[in-house]
Amino acid sequence: MAIAHKNKTLAVFFAAALGGTGMHRFYLRGPRAPWGWLHLAGLVATLIALAVFGHGSPVTTLLVFLPLTLSVLAGALQALLLGLTPDEKWDAAYNPASGRQTHSNWLLALLLVLTLAIGMSGLIFLITRSADLFATGGSYG
Repeated sequence: MAIAHKNKTLAVFFAAALGGTGMHRFYLRGPRAPWGWLHLAGLVATLIALAVFGHGSPVTTLLVFLPLTLSVLAGALQALLLGLTPDEKWDAAYNPASGRQTHSNWLLALLLVLTLAIGMSGLIFLITRSADLFATGGSYG
């Protein structure tokens, strides 16, 4: 049976696009990835908070804003770290016995640029929204 070769570009895509779900963690480590389950728990907490408290309440903002936002931003950071890992280190960590070598291409560079832009936008939103809530004393009106 051949050992599966983990694609670096696909892992970066999963981390950038689906970072809040932990898909990149499950792709790289399988179902035993504890951080992947933590990402998934944040998503479930968000869905439960929206179902129970509705949109716009202070409780929902706290329960939705923190776990999901932090999980998505952590996914973006992980995408950058995975994408910037040298190919030799990538193969040593994720493809030790696949027999193939990873070769990064232009699509990976494009994903990294988009991830940086979207991640920084999310971080700026997080900072400004937090400052707005702090300045209004937590008022949601």
